[in-house]
Amino acid sequence: MEPLTQAQEELYNWLVEYIQTTKHAPSIRQMMRGMNLRSPAPIQSRLEHLRSKGYIDWTEGKARTIRILGTMSTGVPVLGAIAAGGMVEPFTETSEYLDLSCVSSRQGNFALRVTGDSMIEDMIAEGDLVIMCPVPNPKEIKNGQIVAARVEGKGTTLKHFYQEGDRVMLKPANSKYPPIEVMATQVQVQGVLVGVWRDFDPNLKPGGRY
Repeated sequence: MEPLTQAQEELYNWLVEYIQTTKHAPSIRQMMRGMNLRSPAPIQSRLEHLRSKGYIDWTEGKARTIRILGTMSTGVPVLGAIAAGGMVEPFTETSEYLDLSCVSSRQGNFALRVTGDSMIEDMIAEGDLVIMCPVPNPKEIKNGQIVAARVEGKGTTLKHFYQEGDRVMLKPANSKYPPIEVMATQVQVQGVLVGVWRDFDPNLKPGGRY
């Protein structure tokens, strides 16, 4: 399917949730309220694009006959593994999606699967998925926050972040492991921790616990 713009995807996701919940299609006015719009023109334009791209269809002239045709991979993309012990090289091809439709997730968030036990004292265990928020401005990172940090020449790791002057310390939450101390120029923070997902029962579908 042809990709959607952010505005088209927002309406599409809203339509999917509305129709799944109510078992019927909304009116144009309800879509306007849902998208916080005062004019029907943007809604009609987005609907036309959704139809032309094959995501929805309807009986001409009847908005309440909208049918969902497309399926989208929703959720937070799992972009690879993150070390909580030594270092591992991350990979960026999305191979699976973490379904967080039951919770609010900021656009741009991503997930990494934890390997190792260096964050165990913060209740982050091997196999957990850590949900990270990108950091556009590194100066916004506060000392003590848990980050996914790429260290030049070593790889990426999950640790508490501390910076003093031109030095950065990446501190584990396990007394068995020493902190990593490097120059600030050697560290690229890829994201700040905003959540942890642990699936206790493999028979449970994602969305059961978080």
